[in-house]
Amino acid sequence: MHKQTDSHCGFLATAPRGSGSEDFSQNRRRSLILLLSILFTELYSYTEEPEFALNRDYFEEDFRSHGTVSRGRRWIELTVEEQRAYVMKLLDALEVTDRDKRLKVARAILYLAQGVFDECDTEVDVLHWSRHNVFLLYDMGIFTALLELLSMEIDNNQACSSAVRKPAISLADSTELRVLLSIMYLMVETIRVQTEDDRPEWRAAREAFKNELGSPLYNGEPFALLLFTMVTKFCSMNAPHFPMKKVLLLLWKTILFTLGGFEELQEMKVRGRERLNLPPLPEDSIKVVRAMRAASPPASAMELIEQQQQQKRGRRSRRPLVKQDSLDTYNERDPFKNDDARDEEEDPEDTDSGIEGEVDPLDRDVIIQPPPPPPPLRPPTERVNFPKGLPWAPKVREKDIEHFLETSRNKFIGFTLGNDIDTLVGLPRPIHESVKTLKQVSEDISSSLYFSLSGEEEVEETPTEMLYLGMLPNLSQYVIALLKLLLAAAPTSKAKTDSINILADVLPEEMPITVLQSMKLGIDVNRHKEIIVKAISALLLLLLKHFKLNHIYQFEIVSQHLVFANCIPLILKFFNQNIMSYISAKNSICVLDFPHCVVHEMPELTAESLEAGDSNQFCWRNLFSCINLLRILNKLTKWKHSRTMMLVVFKSAPILKRALKVKQAMMQLYVLKLLKIQTKYLGRQWRKSNMKTMSAIYQKVRHRLNDDWAYGNDIDARPWDFQAEECALRESIEKFNSRRYDKNKNGDFTPVDNCLQSVLGQRVELPEDFHYSYEMWLEREVFSQPIQWEGLLQNP
Repeated sequence: MHKQTDSHCGFLATAPRGSGSEDFSQNRRRSLILLLSILFTELYSYTEEPEFALNRDYFEEDFRSHGTVSRGRRWIELTVEEQRAYVMKLLDALEVTDRDKRLKVARAILYLAQGVFDECDTEVDVLHWSRHNVFLLYDMGIFTALLELLSMEIDNNQACSSAVRKPAISLADSTELRVLLSIMYLMVETIRVQTEDDRPEWRAAREAFKNELGSPLYNGEPFALLLFTMVTKFCSMNAPHFPMKKVLLLLWKTILFTLGGFEELQEMKVRGRERLNLPPLPEDSIKVVRAMRAASPPASAMELIEQQQQQKRGRRSRRPLVKQDSLDTYNERDPFKNDDARDEEEDPEDTDSGIEGEVDPLDRDVIIQPPPPPPPLRPPTERVNFPKGLPWAPKVREKDIEHFLETSRNKFIGFTLGNDIDTLVGLPRPIHESVKTLKQVSEDISSSLYFSLSGEEEVEETPTEMLYLGMLPNLSQYVIALLKLLLAAAPTSKAKTDSINILADVLPEEMPITVLQSMKLGIDVNRHKEIIVKAISALLLLLLKHFKLNHIYQFEIVSQHLVFANCIPLILKFFNQNIMSYISAKNSICVLDFPHCVVHEMPELTAESLEAGDSNQFCWRNLFSCINLLRILNKLTKWKHSRTMMLVVFKSAPILKRALKVKQAMMQLYVLKLLKIQTKYLGRQWRKSNMKTMSAIYQKVRHRLNDDWAYGNDIDARPWDFQAEECALRESIEKFNSRRYDKNKNGDFTPVDNCLQSVLGQRVELPEDFHYSYEMWLEREVFSQPIQWEGLLQNP
């Protein structure tokens, strides 16, 4: 792409007047480019690269035609008032009836949102002007105009029927939709991200835009509902040309913007507990996980054999899979990433207290001798940053306290009191102390936190509540559609003729004819699938967490829809692959990423450079997706014994143990959580042969004081009436929805009006023809019928 080298293209010289950008330091520049470039890169496929120049050409053609605005100058040389005047002309041009003219104007707007890259010298310049232009576009009302055009494209039956009849759909079939969605994504993502240098008017615009997206302002429903409709329409094969990657990315970022991320969720939890006079949280889970240390992964059978052979030959053994320690060097918040290297240099035979040395259950056909016991560890005082105690504060449920008291009463007194956790009469003093300790760490969740059965409920109109209310009528369709897309994008899925085509917005019109073009397209397709998995996993996790905080039954209905749509076996199928290969996949071409590709001269691509991939040792996109899917699986199975049995039935233990090879603390934590909840079902032999894993569970997973997970003696572990558990939950959910959202008010909790004056005083709407036949009705139904008034006074 031709680049101008005029000195006025520089960042400092071209900053908008009054922006304060002259004070930008180098650190702020780097932070800005790292933050925004990552957010924008995944929006575009590599096959869309030629369209960058097309957007620029349409903008320059239209910009030059408005001589009263440009007067021979470039965009970055205009005053803010002149820029606003030109955007107003573009806004008027969007209302023309000619489809091609509208597309050209939309491309010109997209070029502005992309940062007028042809007038910039560096990537920081592009990102700065993109941010400036996006806030300008929002202030001029461009987003509302784009939303109307998007609704028109969604309802374009001619385009849908044409795409259905086509044997092969390509990038050209979704041109208008891709342009509109790209502008909207850039606007949502740019305005969502806060920086230190935001002006006061930008902060006000952010709050206004956030409220606008989360409120039912678009056809009586939040903006996210329109995107959910696009997802279901695509999965029902009625609109196979919809660009699903862009739709899912925009949907995810819209939910993230309107509802909030994990930090906002933590703040909402704290405020909610203060409002209900509950004790504060014992710890910040985000900080605990960030400070957690990754354990060494379990060794495979072949690695143990090689280790034994080295020991027999008198060689000093090395820890297996030491190369994975390099993953810790990328974990900036891991306080132990330097300790491993130091310890290894001092004493190579010193093994870590992790979970290595185990034989993978799938590799047990190889008969080996157990490795020699490791030498004793040095005192923990030698490790400067070794955490004191266990990472999590222990907890106990109220149900566990009830069970403990019932067992104690039955043992010492001989009778029970039901759901009573306060009466301790007749119990020994140690039982009193035990109950006191259990109550101190109990999860104090009052029923008033979730619902009230007395009188009318006061439902706060939060963005989460409005989203749930809009999703409720078609919730199962939304969940099934998202899981269909996740299945189609999973690396373990095989292409089927009847499956949905998620590659419509990545395949070019002309298929590649050279080896280099084929390699480039193959990388693009794999990257495309990875981004779809990332967006869906993050979206589902956000919905589950926000619905759980808003109301527990909202969380439970989404969870049950996911379980009934086979989400649990789908996630296990996703992890039933070479997970290390997936984590270290190199499906990126850095020189083609935006904004690098529009600023720098394009080097010559070769098959060798494409095969080598980027310089990153690990794909953080795929690691992010894996952690999200593990967290979703944890939320679906936590305290649900019927779903935990599904993990056992689908033989998830060996699949999850292989995932422990990824030496990343957060991912290992959620794998160990999933292994912990099913250890009671796996039998004594499994626990005996996996003691290293059991030890890691003890070290890293929160302790439940009454949870007998390591021995399998829990009364809840008995495998009966699992179907009744789901049915009872379903019944409670339906009662909740009927009580809270049923407009007819025919639910079980609707009070009966038995006041005579109130009933007779109600205004009843009668049909229009009844007024004409009123006298006939009186004669037939009242006057001609004998009424025994005395009988009404007698008791029935």
